[in-house]
Amino acid sequence: MINFNVPPYIGREIEYIKEAIEKNQKLCGDGPFTKKCNKWMEENFNVSKVLLTTSCTHALEMAAILADIQPGDEVIAPSYTFVSTVNAFVLRGATIVFVDIRPDTLNIDEKLIEDAITEKTKVIIPVHYAGVSCEMDKIMDLAKKYNLIVIEDAAQGVMSTYKRKALGAIGDLGAYSFHETKNYSMGEGGALVIRNSKFIERAEIIREKGTDRSKFFRGQVDKYSWVDVGSSYLPSELNAAYLYAQLEEAIKINNNRLKTWDQYYIGLKELKDEKLIDLPVIPEYCTHNAHMFYIKCKNLEERTSLINYLKEEGIHSAFHYVPLHSSKAGLKFGRFHGKDNYTTRESERLVRLPIYFGLETEKTKYIIDKIHNFYQIKPR
Repeated sequence: MINFNVPPYIGREIEYIKEAIEKNQKLCGDGPFTKKCNKWMEENFNVSKVLLTTSCTHALEMAAILADIQPGDEVIAPSYTFVSTVNAFVLRGATIVFVDIRPDTLNIDEKLIEDAITEKTKVIIPVHYAGVSCEMDKIMDLAKKYNLIVIEDAAQGVMSTYKRKALGAIGDLGAYSFHETKNYSMGEGGALVIRNSKFIERAEIIREKGTDRSKFFRGQVDKYSWVDVGSSYLPSELNAAYLYAQLEEAIKINNNRLKTWDQYYIGLKELKDEKLIDLPVIPEYCTHNAHMFYIKCKNLEERTSLINYLKEEGIHSAFHYVPLHSSKAGLKFGRFHGKDNYTTRESERLVRLPIYFGLETEKTKYIIDKIHNFYQIKPR
């Protein structure tokens, strides 16, 4: 069976975990490896501050607190995303206003956002699907016009850019994921990215259970105390040690994944040209990180048949999100603004193919060949 995902492993992870245990003797949060991860991202993504967290979900929860979300506030987001994108804001009492996606990138349609803005709107959440950027200039212009906060869900976007700017580092705040399914992993983990420096001090407090402990360790206060709301958002040093080994080899991992992505695209382009499938679209203003390779079938029935066929051939493929606005909680905590022209339709067509660091060329070719076989034997 060709697995859908294999967690990335470079080879130095165990060495660094051992160093954390035996040399540093520091296993809880904010040890040497956590600091190295934070610094690496700050320098490579040109951003004011990065704070490693226990998950991308928790990074988004921190962002919702920093945005001062209150009951009755409205947050604009796509429905085609993971539940964490909006749950963080629902927990603070916000109403989610879902907007349709673009059929090419599957990102929020920037042209539809302004019409969804009301006097209650506080935040726009662009989600960079598959590591491909939303149209951020338009979104940032709208935020400035209406005095809104932009929080990027860049869970899938580490090492991707928009007009040479790192995803997650364009809005006021951003969130990364380092879950085992992501390009760079610490098992479970994430990071809060802070571009707007006014949020830094409070972010440190929120992350440290609502205390000014960070100030204490820097010698800025004689003792630390409870000063704000917060929780324990610090990951273990063992997780950070695992991640740092991969950040050191970030370009190597990125190039390897892009090689597989390109192999898929070239190998399946004939089916696209014959209008049997659609392939991912990468706008010219983006560089992507090959987080995902997907194809889009004609409809839900064809997608189901393809997934079943690939499974029989020893290939684990998968569909993705069921639109949030159609879920029980989505109906309770949000509303869809305008027409659902593409969100549901595109979600029912999409099939994700195996892609991970180290996926052998021969396996990728095998998958491509089997997809060609499916469309040759499938009734036209």
